[in-house]
Amino acid sequence: MLVRLLYASRAVQPHTQDLLDSILAQSHAHNPANGLTGILCFSGDIFMQVLEGGRAEVSALYSRISADTRHHGVELLHFEEISERRFANWTMGQVNLAKVNPGTLLKYSEKPELNPFVVSGKASIALLEELIATAAIVGRVG
Repeated sequence: MLVRLLYASRAVQPHTQDLLDSILAQSHAHNPANGLTGILCFSGDIFMQVLEGGRAEVSALYSRISADTRHHGVELLHFEEISERRFANWTMGQVNLAKVNPGTLLKYSEKPELNPFVVSGKASIALLEELIATAAIVGRVG
């Protein structure tokens, strides 16, 4: 059974390229063997990540992520069973929302900034789907 999970959190320290590289390296090293795909968005101190894969694998990864001391305030935004992956092209793609057109963010929230804590999970998923459509996601498969 495939599932999709979306969560958000706040970084303990400001994002650095080393931190992002570390997170993405871990994802690229472990996700393929576990059948996990998804994307990581970041802006300011906020992380938003969608994970897709088997229910047990996604649940186990979310549990590890929740305990990760690099961030706090981990909040589950959306969880659903799915018939197919929407984010299958990335073992873990990435989006720096500081580089996204502010109008795209404004389309899904009250202000042109990432704040998944104040919008619905469905709005955040819709934003991510638009980022796919506009090729804002970078990363690699496998």
